[in-house]
Amino acid sequence: MALHHGLTLASGILGTIFSFMVYLAPIRTFHKVYKRKSTEGFPSLPYVVELFTSMLWIYYAILKRGALLLIIINSVGCVTETLYIALFLFYASKKSKIQVVLLVLLIALGYGLMVILTLFLAKGQKRIQVVGWICPVFNLIVLADPLCIMRKVIRTKSVEFMPFPLSFVQTIGAVMWFFHGLLLKNYHLAFSNVPGFIVGIVQMGLYIVYKNSKEILQEPPKLEK
Repeated sequence: MALHHGLTLASGILGTIFSFMVYLAPIRTFHKVYKRKSTEGFPSLPYVVELFTSMLWIYYAILKRGALLLIIINSVGCVTETLYIALFLFYASKKSKIQVVLLVLLIALGYGLMVILTLFLAKGQKRIQVVGWICPVFNLIVLADPLCIMRKVIRTKSVEFMPFPLSFVQTIGAVMWFFHGLLLKNYHLAFSNVPGFIVGIVQMGLYIVYKNSKEILQEPPKLEK
């Protein structure tokens, strides 16, 4: 029993630490944005989706109870993603600002609607089950950005856009949360991290394959309208 408790606590703490490191990863990107006073075409969607996903996990953790580590790390996620979005809005073009604001409002509306529906249409364990299976769906959506980066690596034969340390940290974090969920018999948490683990392994494999490649295929220039 003591060993089980120790492993559960250790995996949760390690998962929290590695997730915190992942949340800090975009600082380098936004430092470039700050220095150049421009978003340089960086997409805002991953940060908005990540914010919504963190909010979902906090709601799930509150319903589940006893999931303090989930509340802590996703609260950190909400703060960091909000700061990233705010910085993006400050330096984005007028058109991009409007798009981001509309996207955030749409996400907020969807989140509010989901909370209201689950509060009034589901009770007790059923409510936890419903929210618990919504969270992994949005975890999959978050993986859309790494998948796009992997596609770019394959197309350009360059790992410039996919640093190995970040892929490693994301993978270990997913493994830690998987085992933490498994030890707690929280299968929503456990299985929601399986896709992240798989993507991380593939990313590291691609890094090994292309790390010494010198060839970079240029994207075809866009025609002026």
